[in-house]
Amino acid sequence: MSNLLIKDVQCEYHYNPIGLDYKAPRFSWVLENSTQRSVLQCAYQIQVAFNKDFTTLVWDSGKTYSDQSIHVSYQGSPLLPQTRYYYRITIWDNYNNQSDWSETCFWETGLMQSSKWIASWITPAWNEDSNKSQPCPFMRKEFSLPSPISQARIYVTSLGLYELRLNGKRIGDYLFTPGWTSYNRRIQYQTYDVTSLLKPGNNAIGAILGDGWYRGYLGWKDNRNLYGDKIALLCQMHIVCTDGSEYIIGSDQNWKASTGPILQSDIYNGEIYDATQELGDWDLPGYGDTTWSTVELLDKPTAIVRAQESVPVRQTGEVRPLALLQTPAGDWVLDMGQNMVGWMRCNFQGERGTEISLYHAEVLDGEGNFYTDNLRTADQKITYTLKGTDKETYQPHFSFQGFRYVKIEGFTQPICLDDFTGIVIHSDMTPVGTFACSNDLVNQLQKNIVWGQRGNFLDVPTDCPQRDERLGWTGDAQAFISTACFNMDSATFFTKWLRDLAVDQKSDGAVPHVIPDVLGGNSKASAAWGDAATICPWTIYLYYGDTQVLAEQYPSMKAWVEYIRTQGSNEYLWNTGTHFGDWLALDAKENSYKGATDNDLIATAFYAYSTQLLQRTALLLGKADDATYYQELYEKVVQQFQQEFVTPNGRLTVPTQTAHVLALMFELLDPKDRKRAIETLVGYIKEQKYHLATGFVGTPYLCFVLSDYGYADVAYTLLQQTDYPSWLYPITKGATTIWEHWDGIKVDGSFWPKAMNSFNHYAYGAIGDWMYRRMCGIDLDWQNPGFKHIVIRPEINSDFSYAHASHNSMYGEIRSGWELTASQITLDITIPANTTATVVLRNMKQDEILEGGKPLAEASGVLEVQSTEHGLAVKIGSGSYRFVK
Repeated sequence: MSNLLIKDVQCEYHYNPIGLDYKAPRFSWVLENSTQRSVLQCAYQIQVAFNKDFTTLVWDSGKTYSDQSIHVSYQGSPLLPQTRYYYRITIWDNYNNQSDWSETCFWETGLMQSSKWIASWITPAWNEDSNKSQPCPFMRKEFSLPSPISQARIYVTSLGLYELRLNGKRIGDYLFTPGWTSYNRRIQYQTYDVTSLLKPGNNAIGAILGDGWYRGYLGWKDNRNLYGDKIALLCQMHIVCTDGSEYIIGSDQNWKASTGPILQSDIYNGEIYDATQELGDWDLPGYGDTTWSTVELLDKPTAIVRAQESVPVRQTGEVRPLALLQTPAGDWVLDMGQNMVGWMRCNFQGERGTEISLYHAEVLDGEGNFYTDNLRTADQKITYTLKGTDKETYQPHFSFQGFRYVKIEGFTQPICLDDFTGIVIHSDMTPVGTFACSNDLVNQLQKNIVWGQRGNFLDVPTDCPQRDERLGWTGDAQAFISTACFNMDSATFFTKWLRDLAVDQKSDGAVPHVIPDVLGGNSKASAAWGDAATICPWTIYLYYGDTQVLAEQYPSMKAWVEYIRTQGSNEYLWNTGTHFGDWLALDAKENSYKGATDNDLIATAFYAYSTQLLQRTALLLGKADDATYYQELYEKVVQQFQQEFVTPNGRLTVPTQTAHVLALMFELLDPKDRKRAIETLVGYIKEQKYHLATGFVGTPYLCFVLSDYGYADVAYTLLQQTDYPSWLYPITKGATTIWEHWDGIKVDGSFWPKAMNSFNHYAYGAIGDWMYRRMCGIDLDWQNPGFKHIVIRPEINSDFSYAHASHNSMYGEIRSGWELTASQITLDITIPANTTATVVLRNMKQDEILEGGKPLAEASGVLEVQSTEHGLAVKIGSGSYRFVK
């Protein structure tokens, strides 16, 4: 058996997926060799076949000399729809080792083309007042099969949300399907393997539909029906029996429909469920549906329907209540101990007709009473009417809540904590990052960052999960995306969202404030918000080495930069329009949410940054003419920035923290002026007694600028502050997620105004990016993306005795951690196979360092050592290393 192993084999970021519609799917794998350092792949071979024993090959790459081990495209004959393909991989390394074949994996194609849809969109044939919430329709159909089933797949989507059932069982564990997209242009379908749920003879298929984002309340203006006023089902089941016969059971006019116990299920307002109106075995064959209504066909194109693109929303955890409280107002309230997103699963018992209500809130007020004012018009209320059996277990269907506290009304028996469980839901992205250090409050900050991501990454990156908003704000997303990718595998999540950004982009290139765009109107785009069009695809490229997302989004990126170019008084300055500015910065004027930093400076700074990213993208994609053009444009924008916002003596004219952060982060100043700018920034921080004053625009970059210009100690001081304003202040007030405001709960216990005060708002969690990339030192190289070349440059600080982080990249696990004692610094690093790294040992000399107990010159895996003005730069190959000074 070879020491060289292949693991974590994936097709389009998934393990054994079904329902892919890619014509040339890409394969990725991880190399592992625990006995040797500096392992690199030299060649690979991929085989694809119709069968597991690979006797019927579809494609054999042959031995291909390449170090590429991520995103290797299928290059065989055209793929067939609804077909399973098996594949395996072997590789050779630079030590002349060949791996065994990887485990046999598979992917299965979906319908591949819209012409394969023969089913029809169906909707209940009854009149509804869609201007208010309606009961959820239940739909069903029975069918018969003559022989045992060999294979069965269901392809399904809906206008609105759906829950699918077959012979009494729920199909799959996906939630809030088909997901939220720009429904008028793109609707996802899901694929399920239902072979085990079918049987010879009579069968029954059923579906429950909910309003969801399609026609439910959405936005803070009491809006409904933003995509349409009828919800509908499109469902197609392909069945192959053991005798070779094939059947297609689709949604058509032969289905029946009825209302049932779900009287309302709304994303904002919650669910009303009357168990006395349950329909019994409605999803089993033989059910009497003679009183049910007919359905009607809905004219909706299938050309906009495409296969699932992102990871699905699933139940990902459970939280048990910590305590049952009685508030001063007399309410009975469950404390879950964690601000979470999902719902409560409850066990009820009582007399038939008893009505129980659950209300959800994030915080208690200063007196300890239940507080919901910050939800605005969102009810977040669950109402359940008992049917009167011994024990009734219930959880909502098409509604989710953001909450820590649950007020209970209507209980006629003592409340038992064991009857309540919090169900955590979010897009089921694989956790890939860890962080820990010697400061318990900073560790809690990391937990809050992750919980904020879990709560707000529910099919789209929402700003908040509780009030009447929950929208895909572009500014929040671009500020946090790097942190998000470190914490969780976010590639497909953002790829899907960016496709919606591209189709919702205006004809002039303007990017809406939220994606999907449900705010509408003709408002102009905002700097830093619209720049999600360039920053987000670029970040996906950095973390995952995925040039395909750049190629897909390139027209959108280019359109955005061209939009900006037409906005200003000249084409190199953006000095017009309405912008959000440095949103929620602490230097804002009274009664304003915008910080004091000049809109024109922010807009022109991001203009330069987006142009630079576009130029680099053009270069990577081989668009030489565009690369030349946008390099020239970038240089002129930088020149215009300096003319407009920098005095002849090199002083920035806008005296705010954020202005200096952006100018330094985006390298918009002449090199001779940067020293003055960083000293001025540090001076502003000192004037605030080592506190920040930045908002959504400046905060993500603040500590990076301080570290990269020689003031890491100031960044550490900011991180560790516990009084307002700081990252740790909310934790001293009991926060378990990131807040929208630095002082959502003020020092005196009062709240920010109820109009905008979310206690689960991930944007300021972008400090996590600095904690991973500077504090622990796991950083990226844009010219060798996906961590093909890793930069390890930790900022070691004497306020901490240790800090360590890990990130499971496309190439495998990266680890970087340091420990500090009175006499020694220890740095432990793990670099995955098929990558290299440059370790920057700040303020250290070669003769001071040992690796594995040996001088650097004698250590295996150490490829090169260079002395720089900042210390040592040590290039290493794969393996685990311990550097000691």
